[in-house]
Amino acid sequence: MKEDDFIITGMHCASCARRVERGASALPGVAEAFVNIATEKLRLRYDPQTLRYEQLESAIKEAGFGIRRAQTETTPEPAQDDFPRRLALAAAFSLPLAYCAMAPMLNMAYSLALPFPAALEPMHAPPAFALVQLGLCLPVLFAGSRFFSNGFAAVRRRAPNMDTLIAVGVSAAVLHSLYSLLLLVQGQDHAVEHLYFESAAVIITLILFGKFLENRSRQRTSAAIAGLAQLTPATATVVREGKEITIAQGEVRIGDLVRIRPGERIPVDGVVVEGGSFVDESMITGESLPVERRAGDQLIGASLNATGSMLMRATRIGEHSVLAQIMRLIQDAQGKRPPIARLADVVSGYFVQAVFGIALLAGGLWLLTGAEFAFTLRIFTAILVIACPCALGLATPTALMVGIGRGAELGILIKSGSALEAAAKVDAVVLDKTGTLTEGKPAVRAVFPAPSSTEEELLRLACALENASEHPLAGAVLRYAAAHGIEAGRVDAFSAVAGQGVRGTLDGEACAIGNARMMSACGVEAAAIARLAAQADPGHTLLFAARGKVPLGCIAVADSIKKSAPAALAGLRALGMDVIMLTGDTRDAAKSIAVEAGIDTVIAEVPPSGKTEEIARLQSLGKRVLMVGDGINDAPALALADVGMSVGSGTDVAMESADIVLMRADLLAVPAALQLSRATLRNIKQNLFWAFCYNALGIPVAAGALYALFGGPLLNPMLAALAMAFSSVSVVGNALRLRTFKPDM
Repeated sequence: MKEDDFIITGMHCASCARRVERGASALPGVAEAFVNIATEKLRLRYDPQTLRYEQLESAIKEAGFGIRRAQTETTPEPAQDDFPRRLALAAAFSLPLAYCAMAPMLNMAYSLALPFPAALEPMHAPPAFALVQLGLCLPVLFAGSRFFSNGFAAVRRRAPNMDTLIAVGVSAAVLHSLYSLLLLVQGQDHAVEHLYFESAAVIITLILFGKFLENRSRQRTSAAIAGLAQLTPATATVVREGKEITIAQGEVRIGDLVRIRPGERIPVDGVVVEGGSFVDESMITGESLPVERRAGDQLIGASLNATGSMLMRATRIGEHSVLAQIMRLIQDAQGKRPPIARLADVVSGYFVQAVFGIALLAGGLWLLTGAEFAFTLRIFTAILVIACPCALGLATPTALMVGIGRGAELGILIKSGSALEAAAKVDAVVLDKTGTLTEGKPAVRAVFPAPSSTEEELLRLACALENASEHPLAGAVLRYAAAHGIEAGRVDAFSAVAGQGVRGTLDGEACAIGNARMMSACGVEAAAIARLAAQADPGHTLLFAARGKVPLGCIAVADSIKKSAPAALAGLRALGMDVIMLTGDTRDAAKSIAVEAGIDTVIAEVPPSGKTEEIARLQSLGKRVLMVGDGINDAPALALADVGMSVGSGTDVAMESADIVLMRADLLAVPAALQLSRATLRNIKQNLFWAFCYNALGIPVAAGALYALFGGPLLNPMLAALAMAFSSVSVVGNALRLRTFKPDM
């Protein structure tokens, strides 16, 4: 299956999005179709061998919309927005039209002296008064022509949408006004009281104004991606044939030597080969302080070089760069529907039909009670105009776009709306120890040779075995051995035993190094192991070494806790989390770190395969579990947890097992991610509440409920249009508040 994005043009509400989804889903080879109304994109998962683009294009056009392929992830889509021009035209004619219609009434009702031509006075020249209003109304109708063409086309397809509501409501007002104009020409001057040209024009103008504001606000929801896209410099200085030349950034190739001068942005990902500097990676990792980079260190493209000059070798370019991966993750996340959106999708999908039914029912009931046709028309138009399925359709995707984008700015990559929603509901946080709670760079604290051995013999065996291992503890042993002049010997028949240690053959003898279980499996006496362990600090991790069944001693290794760990864990407890350490290390070593970090619950001596069992056990107790690990050894546990969170290095972002990737190894980002998830979910619920509440209250008022029950005022269709225009703007505006989110740490 393949996933692609397509731009859909002509959509205006959730009903439009639902129609596109239905049309695309019915095609052969399509597994899933989802429309994000906020980005106007169709996310399609399909079999490219079965579905051709021409079939998709035909289906979307048949549904009444345009389609084109989306551009690459690193290129923001250009704005397709002609609302400013249409709004300017509508406003230029609707304002004088409103004055023309209202000035004579205000002069008469309030004894004002607003200037008005005598030749157009409705009491003396009603036909001229009506004809001028019609002339001013026609350009406004032209400015809003898309509402009519799209709305009535949707009726022909038996799939009415928001444009249909506007088109029918405005057309009813205009047709009734034309009928009144005909009566005026025939000399029936009383018909001047039933002209609604200004209502039709002002409704269109206000809706265009609302669409203008909505589009501007929606463009701001993509600010995170737009900001990232602008970070990449246009050019790069490469060294070729011993000379420095300037080329376009897109022409840099893997292996090129690139010169980075002070104040320049790094054009591509690479490795420092010469020089050094401090680099500002804040827009990529969220790290506020510049980080030092020397020879051998990784550089992230688009980060800013501060002071020094460096020569780097390009390692990743184009779509494989860290920046491209981040942007792809953000757009993927923004394009996926979270569970909370399902109810709104269902309701908004049938909303337009329901509104038509309510408008016809309300109009019919008022006619049956003896109300005049003009009164009924006012009710009918107000109901159609005030209903706004756009607010329902925008409630979830806009908040997701802003929340996920804000997370990216903080170095928190949330891979989907479902992950964000799940993260907001977790109540237990399980943390791996090595590399997550600790720095992941353990060091040898002490060496205890057995009475029958020497420190040199012990280190020589340990160095030979650990030289073939990739475990973090192996690195600590090798660094210590190198510092004491011990060289690694050759080991044959090397093998690693998960959760225990490594073994092999050295100088023709079977050897092993690992924990007490490894020694027991090798036949070493438990009493000998206990005597060696008694010499070491209980909080250290002990590596026992043996030649055959003879113990050679033990090496005490300890890791240091991350500076941010105590504050981060305090933040998690403040959020009501149960905090649990899950590690394969010894109980004593785990408890030592737990006491320092402030963790009460420790599950130690768990092999990698056992971590999933512990996660499953917690879930069976009703816990919603967040697992925090390094994304490699903890991959199964990360995948099984309700939410998997991987602590990255700033250069590793495509960690498939994790739902959330932290771009820097700072544990403060864990409570920050949970706070952001809660804030975003709370924002979505606010949007949905107000969208539902707005329609639940607005439609009855427009139907004349207050007038029927209490003799209260009727809702003027123009005020209904104003309310409808600002309902979507208010939803988007509420979502934009997430751009100012700051973790409470």
